[in-house]
Amino acid sequence: MSNSLRVIVHITTQPGRGAEQIAAFTALAPVVRAEPGCLQYDLHTVNDDPDRFVLLEEWASAEALRQHDASAHMVAADAANKAFRAGPAEIVMLSPKPVA
Repeated sequence: MSNSLRVIVHITTQPGRGAEQIAAFTALAPVVRAEPGCLQYDLHTVNDDPDRFVLLEEWASAEALRQHDASAHMVAADAANKAFRAGPAEIVMLSPKPVA
């Protein structure tokens, strides 16, 4: 059984600023994907809304996710994202096992 953690992040940008979210993610993604324990880090647009996104993450362990969250590049990204985001992202942590 895997101890990996799945995270879903709902992101909304200020109206008309979705391209800035995409540019920020494009720059950050290779750094995050190279982190120890990163199994998935993918941004998706929401159909018919260029200012809404869903980020899908999977981490090998809770410790890998904790280190990711505390990394210098994530602290910097979180600060920079405030310029174009409509508000804080909604973070959904999934249980390790599916219900059925």
